[in-house]
Amino acid sequence: MNGTDKSEVRLTQFSHGAGCGCKIAPADLDKILASTSGPMPDDHLLVGYHNRDDAAVYDLGDGRAVISTTDFFSPIVDEAFDFGRIAATNALSDIYAMGGKPLLAVAILGWPLEKLGAELAAQVVEGGRQACRDAGIPLAGGHSIDAPEPFFGLAVTGEVRIEHIKRNDTARAGDVLLLTKPLGVGVLSTAQKRGKLRAEHQHIGRDLMLQPNSIGTALGTMAGVHALTDVTGFGLLGHLMEMCLGSKLNARLQYSDIPLIPEAVDYVKEGCYADGALRNWKSIAGQVDGANTMERMMLLCDPQTSGGLLIACAKSELENVELLLKGSQVLFRRIGELHDDTSNKRVIVG
Repeated sequence: MNGTDKSEVRLTQFSHGAGCGCKIAPADLDKILASTSGPMPDDHLLVGYHNRDDAAVYDLGDGRAVISTTDFFSPIVDEAFDFGRIAATNALSDIYAMGGKPLLAVAILGWPLEKLGAELAAQVVEGGRQACRDAGIPLAGGHSIDAPEPFFGLAVTGEVRIEHIKRNDTARAGDVLLLTKPLGVGVLSTAQKRGKLRAEHQHIGRDLMLQPNSIGTALGTMAGVHALTDVTGFGLLGHLMEMCLGSKLNARLQYSDIPLIPEAVDYVKEGCYADGALRNWKSIAGQVDGANTMERMMLLCDPQTSGGLLIACAKSELENVELLLKGSQVLFRRIGELHDDTSNKRVIVG
């Protein structure tokens, strides 16, 4: 590595963005997808990219379906092994968010060999392999290129019973909204990239991003869970907006109920927030009421990497869902409800 001590390498300094903060903003993504022709007609394709969901779903014709997804990004932390684990955990989350279980994964690696060397790349891949082991699946292969900027992720294949598929556009009026991880990972990663993250806060974002969303498989078996998605690069408001638009509903949130990383709130007050949060906010600002302070805008639109699950469930099933989450030691908060009112704002934050 041109004489550079690998122990001194800060991976986040080799990318223009970090984690899911690199994700293209919703408004720009709409333009990209609108410019492409539709998929070939296929009655077996239950969920495709036009659904704007977490993964594609293909009916096998015997009551089961295959789930297929891919996710990769540039370094969100400086340590190579942890970067690999986080990227893999994030990719696996798309399978869980559809109510399924993963079967196998293949790796996607881009690496600037002249700058960072093969040893660090090997540590990244090993981190991904460890996350797959933890999920009980093999990392079965992959593809790599010599790239100007490092990135890593997985393409994951999973399965689900047809009746257990959870989508992001099937919520119902009156559903309660639950969120399983606090917001603010993007703020902390931005602080790290800018050299402002204090030593005592280094572990907070990493530990949250390494928590798997495997509870999604069990949530898939519950009929009262009407919609499910994971909160990643578009932030809470962006992914909630997808749920609202797809389900033709409006949402009312209570800001004081939304879980936030306390340290991230402090960094936002110091003027430290992700550029991706600004892009996310501009994409949805006209459809949101009540996010009228910089703190609210930057945290509610903060791009999450390996974020929590956003759950829409019937009030009649709420107690059972909460018992499942508590029994699995998954932290969660009720953050609002969905309605079919005629407000001209899709999301109102109280």
